[in-house]
Amino acid sequence: MNSDSDPIIRISGLRNQFGAQIVHDDLDLEVRRGEVMGIVGGSGTGKSVLLRTIVGLNQPSAGTIEVFGKNLAELPPEERRMQERRWGVLFQSGALFSSLTVAQNVQVPLRESLDLPQRLMDEIAAVKIGMVGLPPEAASKYPSELSGGMKKRAGLARAIALDPELLFLDEPTAGLDPIGAAAFDQLILDLQKALGLTVFMVTHDLDSLHAICDRIAVLAEKKVLCVGDIPFMLSQDQPWIREYFHGPRGRAAGVAGSQPAGA
Repeated sequence: MNSDSDPIIRISGLRNQFGAQIVHDDLDLEVRRGEVMGIVGGSGTGKSVLLRTIVGLNQPSAGTIEVFGKNLAELPPEERRMQERRWGVLFQSGALFSSLTVAQNVQVPLRESLDLPQRLMDEIAAVKIGMVGLPPEAASKYPSELSGGMKKRAGLARAIALDPELLFLDEPTAGLDPIGAAAFDQLILDLQKALGLTVFMVTHDLDSLHAICDRIAVLAEKKVLCVGDIPFMLSQDQPWIREYFHGPRGRAAGVAGSQPAGA
């Protein structure tokens, strides 16, 4: 039985390869229970590929992935499905079903995993929609009627529909204006604290890294180069890390992150 100190995700010797292209080679990473882990790296380092591999959308060439203390590749199908119910995923742009309303989108995981009466699913969807800061009238709207920020919130409502312990976020603030991105960061942090979530977040947003991440993992040279908090990253001499965290945008994010809320 796992203790709270055990990693909720443990990746060992991971290799992802597409034809002749090797994206990850001998990649190791551990994510602690209850933390917000930010995944960063240059273009082509396979940040989203790593996320997709953990959740089972990509089959690795080698290595092991343990989530909740179990090797996912060794689980029989039914137990694997039970494990998958314990996490939620927010893909880039929300990835909503265009022919379904927001409420119906939120209900998709409920229909797939549980046998509930429609009335109860409607009530659950309404609660989740409220939790992500959308107004009640958003429930009956279609994705085409939503702004970019509202689509992301709707996607987040769907991701938490089954009350997951683990939340995967792929570039959650991409495409949002600075005010909207800051509000979404705060929403993630509020949900993480309220629900006791562990968050695995792929991002390039330096403001997000400063605002909500407990630790950051840097992907480079086909593996996780280093893991640590912002002060640790600022102390590194590796060229990409130094340019990323000490460049103009990094300095601006650091200044913003050091200001008290509302300053």
